[in-house]
Amino acid sequence: MVRVVACYKWVLDDVDIRVSADGSVDTSRAKGKISEYEKGAIQAAVQLAGDFDATPVGLTFGGDDAQSSLKDALSRGLDEAYWAHGDTSSADGSLTASVLAKAIGTIDDVSLVVCAEGSADDFARQTGPRLAAELDYPCISSVLEASVNGTTLTAKRRVDNTVETVEVELPAVIAVRPEFAEAPIPGIKAVMAARKKPTTEIDVAGLEAGSPAATVTATKGAVVERKGIEIKEDSPEATAHALVVALQKEGVL
Repeated sequence: MVRVVACYKWVLDDVDIRVSADGSVDTSRAKGKISEYEKGAIQAAVQLAGDFDATPVGLTFGGDDAQSSLKDALSRGLDEAYWAHGDTSSADGSLTASVLAKAIGTIDDVSLVVCAEGSADDFARQTGPRLAAELDYPCISSVLEASVNGTTLTAKRRVDNTVETVEVELPAVIAVRPEFAEAPIPGIKAVMAARKKPTTEIDVAGLEAGSPAATVTATKGAVVERKGIEIKEDSPEATAHALVVALQKEGVL
């Protein structure tokens, strides 16, 4: 049976990240999670697999902590999960795409690869197109909705203020926008069933994936200086009007 691969990323939960007044970033207490964007990509893969009776599977690239993501991913409707086990501390979109492409090469009968438009940590929007180039598959980015009929995938993608309808022959890579699918919270039965689904660890060291094309040399958080403007009016209508006026004065509107 053909497979639809949902590529997803294990990231630090931004709720737990702290930015100091000097811009230094503290991630020491941050726990990991599947990026919210990739949860949508997983849901999109599950939906599209249903269009042509394919098997939806998950694929992630990460270190030891990423193993914790497998059961969560499987509880979201995937039938199998693959973990490309390797160090991602210096991985950029180029290296990530190379690893994912070689990992996909170990999976049988892949017909469609689904990525999120970008990940929650940097939203560089590089992995999907680079992955397609590595696989020599056609790529459709910024996908709002899609369907599969036989071996043809039809997608609507947003380009600035217009929407294009595009068709490609499978196999292909698509990068979906957050609007494509809302990821539901898995129920107890789905979580329990995930424990029995198969997982496969792939050793990245044996993939000869290469090195990153870009290196992060420093990280500094944005510090927002709030003006603390208070709006107090007698009615909701007057409050809304005062808010609009204030935003216009600040150049926001």
